[in-house]
Amino acid sequence: MSSSDAPRRRRTVRRRPTGATAVRRRTGADPAVGRPRAVPAGWAAGLLLAGLMTAPAQAAGSGSGPGATADAAIGTVARAVGDARYDPGACPRTPEPVAALKGARCGTLTVPEDRADPDGRRIELGVAIVAAEAERPKPDPIVWFAGGPGDDAVGEAQMAIDGGLNRDRDVIFMSQRGTYSADPALTCPVVDEFTARSVGLAYDAASTGRLHVDATRTCREQLAARGALLSAYDSAASAADYADLRLALGIDRWNVFGISYGTDLALIYLRDHPRGIRSVGIDGVLPPSTAGAALTWASARQGFDGLFQACARQPACEERYPKLSATFDRLVGELEARPVTTSVKVPGRTEPVKVVLDGGALVNWLTSATHVAAGVPRSLDELAHGKPQRIAEQWAAGKVSPQAIGRISHGLAYGVFCREWVPYESRADAVRAGQKAFPSFPRSVLAEAPQLPFLHEDCAAWRVPPAPRSIRDVTRSDVPTLVMSAGFDAQTGAFNGPWVARTLSRSTVVTIPYVAHVAFAASPCAQEITLSFFDTPTAPKTGCVTNLEPPQFEIGPKP
Repeated sequence: MSSSDAPRRRRTVRRRPTGATAVRRRTGADPAVGRPRAVPAGWAAGLLLAGLMTAPAQAAGSGSGPGATADAAIGTVARAVGDARYDPGACPRTPEPVAALKGARCGTLTVPEDRADPDGRRIELGVAIVAAEAERPKPDPIVWFAGGPGDDAVGEAQMAIDGGLNRDRDVIFMSQRGTYSADPALTCPVVDEFTARSVGLAYDAASTGRLHVDATRTCREQLAARGALLSAYDSAASAADYADLRLALGIDRWNVFGISYGTDLALIYLRDHPRGIRSVGIDGVLPPSTAGAALTWASARQGFDGLFQACARQPACEERYPKLSATFDRLVGELEARPVTTSVKVPGRTEPVKVVLDGGALVNWLTSATHVAAGVPRSLDELAHGKPQRIAEQWAAGKVSPQAIGRISHGLAYGVFCREWVPYESRADAVRAGQKAFPSFPRSVLAEAPQLPFLHEDCAAWRVPPAPRSIRDVTRSDVPTLVMSAGFDAQTGAFNGPWVARTLSRSTVVTIPYVAHVAFAASPCAQEITLSFFDTPTAPKTGCVTNLEPPQFEIGPKP
């Protein structure tokens, strides 16, 4: 162990009031343990899923670049390791052109579909490697773990490169099994098409639930008819794929950076395949040990409160929109009793779209609307005064967009939900968590957790066996880890960061205030901290958090 890697004394950098930023480093053994965002993660799909899709892009093929080593650039040599094989080749398809992939070195990792049957069917995972900008890059690249579950890492490359992640290291993107650029791709347009239609239905009505599960069942039948072994698509299998990728690319040590669901996967990967990992960064933390419907209620409460309290501390916002939290709670009850129906125009649709707003829809709208926090108080006030259009437009826009069809791997998403989450959490557990977080909400709203409606019914239709209980084990590690959260994150609440850090003895815990889910995508400060972390994993520079300010909330005219 080098002196720079030796454990450091635990230290508290700074704590600020509610809604501000906490930074904490853990470096010893512990047995107990901004700018607006264009396309918010999770907005279009309504789960923890992200992304928009257009025509496939063709990135440049393999070749050397600034990141090439003296012998050969990573990804330019074919190599077989165990049951896996990497072959250089054309770049993976992406839902839309990705400028960051121009000049990328690309190829395919081939692995067994069923890890228990290495002689069975083989699947292919697309790989793209973006070279470091530096003339002399560091030898340990960064591998990106995508959100979702169901997003394709290759399609998220622009986010990573825009954040400067390839400043002095190559960055590796691989499609998780079943995702858009993998073969087979377990996407299901039938589910996305129902999601688009559902904006015109009562969100949590039993009739909506039946249609929802019908779409899930049809998806399962379609994928099974294509020969997919649905029980082979989960986090444990994906983690093994990444372990194979490192060896097949001939990399001694690399760094991991995961966002949203990719943090769940990163923690499982760190637990199950620790060899060769120099450091791990996770942003928008989802702990494997507690992931599920109950967690979404606590996350929503914390994210909503962060936004409401920021408004209350801003005199103009508090004067114009007093008691915003109480207004929101009241609106949820009123809309659940008497839903509002309206029609709105949304991009990509020539005809007006019918939108039904009930209590469940309003809760789920706000779960993602924290990404556009500055407009939330005005939107709620307009709704309270009989003007639902702003919220209806935002609620419908991502779901009905033609670009949202066929992008998400529902085969992987349901594999994770139904093998790793649902078997270890009852419906009653989720409802109790909802009642604790939102005691005034109607029972019909509490019955369907944010982002995960009709989850138990979906999994009954999906019919896959549960993963071993060990999938819920906590990760214990002394690998340096950056645990980053966001103050307005209503999808994976900031409390998850300290929770996972209890058993990560050399972790730095940071909460970025005033931004929503996945701080790296929206906050230059989060990007600065992340790059500093990969430079010096045991002592990242976190001082930028002390200068962050809340958004200036929109002040609309009084009715």
